[in-house]
Amino acid sequence: MMRRVLILDDEVHVLAALQRLLRQAFPPGSVTLEAFSEPEAAVLRAGEACFDVVMSDYRMPGLNGADVLHLIKGIQPEAVRLVLSASTDFSEIMNAVNRAEVFRYVAKPWNIDELIRIFEAAFARRDELVGARLLVEQSRIRQAEPTAQELEARRLEAEDPGITKVNWDKNGGIRLD
Repeated sequence: MMRRVLILDDEVHVLAALQRLLRQAFPPGSVTLEAFSEPEAAVLRAGEACFDVVMSDYRMPGLNGADVLHLIKGIQPEAVRLVLSASTDFSEIMNAVNRAEVFRYVAKPWNIDELIRIFEAAFARRDELVGARLLVEQSRIRQAEPTAQELEARRLEAEDPGITKVNWDKNGGIRLD
């Protein structure tokens, strides 16, 4: 299964390091990476293409990572969102995590093995979200489709109008009129 990942960081060398790491961590052809250094460009791209995981640096000029991830949440609610930051202001980061419903916080500098596990968990979470949506859609379709009993009742009613209606008396008995 091909995964699509959007990475956003205003530091080009951080983007290059993340791209190298993810290309080495996952089999060739299994992950498509798109890297952006400008928040607005990343948000615009999220409006054009569907992503499994979106990782954004927290501190950037203009829109910060929380703003970007919040916007992307509105565009692609099933995209799993990760925030990357060197900030030690955890109350600020937690606010961002809660507002944009961020799946994981990744500290700079990151631990390579931990970052790979975070991406694996993010891919698994994406699969859960898509699976849950598909179940809801299937349930809606099943509810819209009549059952065999309903179809038979409709057929009988069409042949003999009133046959499927029961007239009850006040004592719970069937009235035969």
